[in-house]
Amino acid sequence: MSAPFRLSAAGIAQAVRAGQSSAVAEAEAALARIAAYDAVQPQIWISRASPEALFEAARAIDARVAAGEQLPLAGVPFAVKDNIDVAGFETSAACPAFAYRPETSASVVEKLLAAGALCVGKTNLDQFATGLNGTRSPYGAPRNAHNLAYVSGGSSSGSASAVAAGLVAFALGTDTAGSGRVPAAFQHLIGFKPSKGRWSNRGLVPACRSIDCITVFTDDTADARLIDSIVAGYDPADAWSRPLADMPRDPRTIGVPRRDQRMFFGDGEAEYLYDKAIETLAGLGTIVEIDYAPLQEAAQLLYGGPWVAERTAALGDLLISNPDAIDPTVREIVAAGLETRAVDLFNGIYRLAELKRHADQLWEVIDVMAFPTAGTTYRVKEMLAAPIALNSALGFYTNFVNLLDMAALAVPAG
Repeated sequence: MSAPFRLSAAGIAQAVRAGQSSAVAEAEAALARIAAYDAVQPQIWISRASPEALFEAARAIDARVAAGEQLPLAGVPFAVKDNIDVAGFETSAACPAFAYRPETSASVVEKLLAAGALCVGKTNLDQFATGLNGTRSPYGAPRNAHNLAYVSGGSSSGSASAVAAGLVAFALGTDTAGSGRVPAAFQHLIGFKPSKGRWSNRGLVPACRSIDCITVFTDDTADARLIDSIVAGYDPADAWSRPLADMPRDPRTIGVPRRDQRMFFGDGEAEYLYDKAIETLAGLGTIVEIDYAPLQEAAQLLYGGPWVAERTAALGDLLISNPDAIDPTVREIVAAGLETRAVDLFNGIYRLAELKRHADQLWEVIDVMAFPTAGTTYRVKEMLAAPIALNSALGFYTNFVNLLDMAALAVPAG
């Protein structure tokens, strides 16, 4: 099935500022779209704003516009992954036993609301943001908006599906191993993962606190750039925040994995589309094959190395006190961190430093890396039959990025 239409955040805001629409009208339209799509995928959502609360927020935005405020996101409906705090909503991380009601919104949400955006609800996710497929939630498995037989991608499953279905103009996700990129790839979206610390993580339920990033799903790069311009910035309340300057690059030299190192897991169509994408990129610059092995070794540290213990730490006492509250697959993955020794962690840190030095040297000869976001996709029934092995395949090209302190952008190529 195809999404009915897509929304432009910049276009909606411009119409509201120009008096061609209003925040109230945009709220009404969003509620109608969401209600209609409930017949298809109600499991996209964990919680939603009441019509009364949404219209109250919309009227306040219209009043600000009438007073002359040039709100960059005036009346734009958006959704938030339910591991990011929004005042007035519970935060569950897709675990009812973990749920709490925050007093304040996450820093990035505060900035979006101040810019005039309308939060319509909190979206489903792989529990505790542990997964790249979207099937690990007690609230149900969001499906691919274009073909319901296929996985949505995760862990930011509901956020991607909400944008792909045309329900909201943009949605916040998160990314530790690819969760802000894989769902975008599967649902023909832009998935922007900023550099670590560029966006504040205050108000985010951590997965791996040292490498987590809040992300955004949009329909085009212009909207992704708009959101970044609003929410980026140093936050002294976030210990991992960093003042990062823009680094304009002219992407004339494009690094791709050596052909013998590319993995498509038997998916000939994905391989064909990637080859066609490289042909397109060759018209923009010089293609250089690079050795993917060190990047893949770094990727293995995330789940096959000591960093899995950081996920264990993020769960606090829940894993011990109430293990049955955790999805069985998530529990199996995270429990492995209980066996991690301090010496394993330090050895991992040392090896990662060596691999990061190698990655830094790559930037001396290339301007951008152009890899597949994922080598293949799977039907929901296939994923449920082999949830760990197939999920691992989805992270083949994404797991190294946060560990090696890179930014990333998923763009459609087919």
